[in-house]
Parts: sequence; structure tokens; C-alpha cells
Amino acid sequence: MRERRGRRRRDSRWPPVRVSGELNFRNMMKEPPIKAASLAEEELARVRSAFVWRVSTEILKQLLEALVSDGVLNELEKESILEKNPVRADKARCFIDTVRKKGDKASRIMIRYLQTIDLSLFSQLRLYSDSSAQQ
Repeated sequence: MRERRGRRRRDSRWPPVRVSGELNFRNMMKEPPIKAASLAEEELARVRSAFVWRVSTEILKQLLEALVSDGVLNELEKESILEKNPVRADKARCFIDTVRKKGDKASRIMIRYLQTIDLSLFSQLRLYSDSSAQQ
């Protein structure tokens, strides 16, 4: 027997439409894709270990203050980062992870503040600057 290709049964629908819970390819194409990590979040992930190794306690405190004043972090988060982590590197790790979890906008704002507060570290980390982040 020969297999016929390219022919559909007369009652088949193309593209498929939802019929009592069946898959609907038309709607699937309209849905936004699952959100991947944003560019700023990826940048922070890329520089995480270097940031932890290089950032000073003073710069870290200035970044925390800036993000609290901008509403990215609250006072409780700031105190948690500073008090629960006695070692500078642990504070830096907790800080960058907290900012990344807040999303793209928070990550962009943190990068802009780092550029303003410590241009040397910003350059060493080879970060980019996004002018759309509001300070």
C-alpha cells in the first residue's frame, strides 16, 4: 500500500482550533513566550563573582542606600543584607542576588547607580549602561 502524503481528511481543520479542550495552535502563537532572563539580569549574573570579589563594603552600603531611596529595596531588605551576613563577600552575594530577583528594572537601576558611585568598578566589570533606567 502506498502512503498518501499531503492530503488531509475532509473533516480535519487546519490550523487546529480549540474543540472541547483540544490544542489550539492559533492561540498558542498569540501568547507571549515564557519570560527569559532579561539583559540586565543576565549582565548581573555574568559579573556576579567578580562583583562579590571586588566591591568594597563602603560601595555596597552606598548602593544599598541608593536602591532604598529609589524604592527598589526597602529598609528591611537592606538591614537583612547587612546584618545577616557578617562577611563582606556574603553581603555582596546576597545584595546582587536580591536585586536580580527583583527583575530587569531593578537590575538596570543598580547598574546605573554602580556606574555613578564607582566608575572604576563599573569599568572593571565591563558592564553596559542603559539610559532608560531611571534614577
